[in-house]
Amino acid sequence: MGEERTGRFEGQVALVTGAGSGIGAATARRLAAQGAEVFAVDVDGPSAEAVAKELAGGHALTVDVAEPTQVDRAFEEVVRRLGRLDVVVHAAGVDDPAAKEWIAEALVADRPPEVTARLGDEAWKRVMRVNLDGTFHVLRAALRVMAPRRRGAVVTVGSSSAFDTQAGYPHYAASKAGAHALSQSVAKEAIAFGVRVNTVAPGPTETGMAARTPTALRRGFADPRVRPYATPEEIADIALFLAGEAAANLVGAVLLANGGRFTT
Repeated sequence: MGEERTGRFEGQVALVTGAGSGIGAATARRLAAQGAEVFAVDVDGPSAEAVAKELAGGHALTVDVAEPTQVDRAFEEVVRRLGRLDVVVHAAGVDDPAAKEWIAEALVADRPPEVTARLGDEAWKRVMRVNLDGTFHVLRAALRVMAPRRRGAVVTVGSSSAFDTQAGYPHYAASKAGAHALSQSVAKEAIAFGVRVNTVAPGPTETGMAARTPTALRRGFADPRVRPYATPEEIADIALFLAGEAAANLVGAVLLANGGRFTT
């Protein structure tokens, strides 16, 4: 069953990174259902193609956001083909399954996690290159396209882990905290050129990334006193709010969407 089509983004062109699955896929579907012509972007080309085929007038691009040349070419391709870009939602990101396993093992053994001393340079660099460098590449490319037209909206997907940092997950927390600060700094610059930048910071969300989280660690995130894991669609709805005219006065906001697990 497809999304019910409405017109909130009618006539607009949108690009969504990480659109092959999870929050990115849900966002691409929501934008298309509300009238946008959507470019589904993902490092996994077949997944991006599969999502794009679901969308009315959908397009797919294979892009690794950690590679600046690939990002620049994708944005140039959108403008070459359609002449404009109105909305960008940057949902691409990675976790570290090995570190999650170490944390889960410590939980089961009822001992503190020991991750930082074991964390290799490549694991650190991979998370930072995708989550932080990738956010910079996307924001830079978006401004190059949007600022000359004096309009546009960019939404980055951060994480509540930037605030409630997980013991044993320093690289992920640092990458998301950096992405938040980066987005806010760019937001204060970009608004002078008519471009709004904001961030949604999800808590636990039922994505493929969450499905790979070890059971012991998932139990640690569960709390009957708060809402259960969010759905990708719930986070997508927040991203669309930030991208839409109803959020015209929001600039550099970081909206915490964690179901009440904590506040800041």
